[in-house]
Amino acid sequence: MLRSELITRLAEEYPDLRPDDLERVVSTVLEEIGDALARGDRVELRGFGAFSIRHREARKGRNPRTGESVQVEAKSVPFFRPGKELRARVNGGEDPESR
Repeated sequence: MLRSELITRLAEEYPDLRPDDLERVVSTVLEEIGDALARGDRVELRGFGAFSIRHREARKGRNPRTGESVQVEAKSVPFFRPGKELRARVNGGEDPESR
């Protein structure tokens, strides 16, 4: 789903809110999640999932074009872990980790 599709769907569900206001709300939420991750904080949305940062160590990689070894620097990457309710929803109502 694209950001514009999300805003359109929200506008259909909440016709009393202006699309411009909904766009501002969606943008603000996404910016706040990004800002929190940039600070190294964890963001948890109950029933949906949690966003966090994972740190990857420096390593030796390989250039796929030339086959030459290259040094890959250490970096931080965003990570998303879905919540129990989201996993169950995606799997037709059953949480695969509860087995």
